[in-house]
Amino acid sequence: MAVTMQQIADLAGVSRGTVDRALNDRGRIRPEVAEKIKMIAKELGYQPNIAAKALSSGNQILRIGVILQYADTPTIQTVLEGAKDAKQEVERFGGRVMIDQINGGDVRQVLDIMRGYKEAGMKGIVLMPSNDEMLKNTIDRYVDDGIEIITINSDLEDTKRRCFVGQDNYAGGRVAGGLMGEIIPDGGKVMIISGSADNTATVKRTKGFMAELSYHYPSITIMEPRFAYDDNWVAGKLLEEQLEITPDLKGIYMPAQGESGVCKILKKYELEKKIKVIVHDYEGENKKNLKEGVINFVLRQDAYAQGYESVMEIFHSLCGNPGHKEEFCYEDIVIKTRCNL
Repeated sequence: MAVTMQQIADLAGVSRGTVDRALNDRGRIRPEVAEKIKMIAKELGYQPNIAAKALSSGNQILRIGVILQYADTPTIQTVLEGAKDAKQEVERFGGRVMIDQINGGDVRQVLDIMRGYKEAGMKGIVLMPSNDEMLKNTIDRYVDDGIEIITINSDLEDTKRRCFVGQDNYAGGRVAGGLMGEIIPDGGKVMIISGSADNTATVKRTKGFMAELSYHYPSITIMEPRFAYDDNWVAGKLLEEQLEITPDLKGIYMPAQGESGVCKILKKYELEKKIKVIVHDYEGENKKNLKEGVINFVLRQDAYAQGYESVMEIFHSLCGNPGHKEEFCYEDIVIKTRCNL
């Protein structure tokens, strides 16, 4: 029986996407990990996927589409890097990958792009979705028509999509809530500055955060979420308005982008040591603000892997060698402080 990348991944304790990158010397991977993977592959007598090789002969062309919403944010730019590396890999075997970027969230654009993909004969779609009934219906209809769909970053569980690649967003919110409960005093007030009510990732993070605080730290006051739509200026303005109403604010939780705007306001009023801040994602200026102590914790996700592994998973699946059998392909939740940059 042929050795698969998934078997190598299980033995190496890594994802299949990491094995893919190591064996093809592409993408970002630590040298010692790549060496371990190659050694395991050699010992097992691994041979590249025969179906993938067949593509390079020109017998058939597999077309895959990638739709990234909020593409103007630092996190999704990192997702884009991964998708571009996967595109190069797939096209090396004769496949085709088209990547479409949407600034902000726009479900009509998503639907228009999906329609174009179907007309172009796309066999697979990687999608960062919004919570929209028409989009859900479209996903189900396309899957019924034989198009494989994987969601990344945010998910629509009640659809026929094949699987989700990303972080367990509800669990990430709970982790953030637990951290916040430990670092602000009893009776403290916490502000939530989120992205959009249509973004299922940030909605789940917010629910997890509020559930954890409410259950384990009931004395802490959680304010109703405000929405900045991933805009730094809007996020900063919302904080300024809240400070006028709540000058004794103790914590800020940001399940979405806009962190730089918040940090700018905290520095402006010299509140960076008085108000605790927990955010998601390591991209943009978050690393610098974490180092300076303006941000207390960053819950990091592997945005690059979301872009790379989702495209490669669809490609391998269409070649008859799917790696992920589970519905949820969750990444680790990595807690970053200024001590482990």
